[in-house]
Amino acid sequence: MRQSGTVSDTPEQENNATADPRAPRVSRAAGNVPGARGPVGPVHAATVRNLERSAGKLAAAAIARMDENLSWYRVMPPENRSWIGLVAQAGIAAFTEWFRHPGAPQAISTDVFGTAPRELTRAVTLRQTVEMVRTTIEVVETAVDEIAAPGGEDALRGALLVYAREIAFATAQVYAQAAEARGAWDARLESLVVNAVVSGEADEGDVSRAAALGWDSPERVTVVVGSAPDGDNELTVEAIRRAARYAKMQVLTGVLGKRLVVIVGGTDDPLRAAKSLIAPFAAGPVVAGPLVADLQAATRSAQAATAGLRACAAWPDAPRPVAADDLLPERAMAGDATARGLLVEEIYRPLERAGSALLETLSVYLEQANSLEGAARMLFVHPNTVRYRLRRVTDVTGWSPSDVRSAFTLRVALMLGRLSAGEARSSH
Repeated sequence: MRQSGTVSDTPEQENNATADPRAPRVSRAAGNVPGARGPVGPVHAATVRNLERSAGKLAAAAIARMDENLSWYRVMPPENRSWIGLVAQAGIAAFTEWFRHPGAPQAISTDVFGTAPRELTRAVTLRQTVEMVRTTIEVVETAVDEIAAPGGEDALRGALLVYAREIAFATAQVYAQAAEARGAWDARLESLVVNAVVSGEADEGDVSRAAALGWDSPERVTVVVGSAPDGDNELTVEAIRRAARYAKMQVLTGVLGKRLVVIVGGTDDPLRAAKSLIAPFAAGPVVAGPLVADLQAATRSAQAATAGLRACAAWPDAPRPVAADDLLPERAMAGDATARGLLVEEIYRPLERAGSALLETLSVYLEQANSLEGAARMLFVHPNTVRYRLRRVTDVTGWSPSDVRSAFTLRVALMLGRLSAGEARSSH
């Protein structure tokens, strides 16, 4: 007894339906609906044969319509146009095979996009691919009445609708996989460039790799270094990129061990750049290296910033972020030969060339008197003379003896300069 609300074909009903190809089919078992598990009928088989015979004609019509309606297709290089033509042909062939075996699972993305090289996902955007697929589907849809066997028009249209949905999912999957692969490759490439800069091995090859990542060789570059936060490094890197986009700066960034390193291009103020990017860094000091001319010279900025990060423990009250050059005395005490050289060459040597009076006055003021009047008494000069000479020290070095932090830097520079001078004398 038939239950209410169900449809059950008897063998007699199925035989009658098979005998008349034009008879409408209600049951999926009758076979004109793609996805059916039962046998297909002669109408379906005739439609499949018509599809096979029309495949080349349909592909040519699809290409012609793309050339007519899609401006981006007309200006593409011949090689890419050829690949798109192959994709269109593969799509129609895959639909035919899919329609031939409606119950069999099909790997549509492999059937359709397997003929195209991976590089095509770079040359053709997702939007353009969607337009290409839509155009091809429309061409097939307009030819349904000619292709379908009598009585099979609705089944073919229904199958085409389902296939269009499947090909849309397949298209999204192909581009998602390409984006993931490209993102993983770009991340590895970026990490190689950052590591080369930090280790002092950056060369023309790294400049080319950076260019492939979108780095357009800005005139001024700085390197910012700090501690990397716990958690997913990819999220940290993406947060740096977002902050850089907001600040309109270029960055190359990576997590090297426990350090987060950011190469910044397009800024004339390292501290301002560091402040714009500081949020993703973990708690603790963040050091900005000096400005340099280009990516290859960024090694000097990276080494200064890294040395500054190591030396920050000696200056607990250092601002965050801090410039690497503001940490010269701490870096020198930590054994940084570059910092020692800078203190001697940028502070001691200029004072030495400016005359012995400046060195003598600065030495007495910092190391013995600690006041204008006291220094004046020890030097047997007027306090205004001491005041004038200290202003000259500021003009020559850029560091003010009256500022506590600057005075510390100047004093370390004096000690290192004397040591250097003693070493030079002993070597002769």
